Amino acid sequence: MATSKTATLTLRIDPDLKEALRVAAEHEHRSIANMIEVLIRSHCERHGIDVERSVGKPNSNGVHS
Repeated sequence: MATSKTATLTLRIDPDLKEALRVAAEHEHRSIANMIEVLIRSHCERHGIDVERSVGKPNSNGVHS
């Protein structure tokens, strides 16, 4: 059986923050899940936190790992 490429994350959030997230995602033509991923990756990049990319995904230079 193949392993999942994603993990499930369940969280509680203030309704106003959820609405702001929805608006931000819509503004960038993203799903809410993808918007959360983009925000987390951006935060990690700004703070020097290494986030391993999945094997086979292109890096910032377009080269597959």
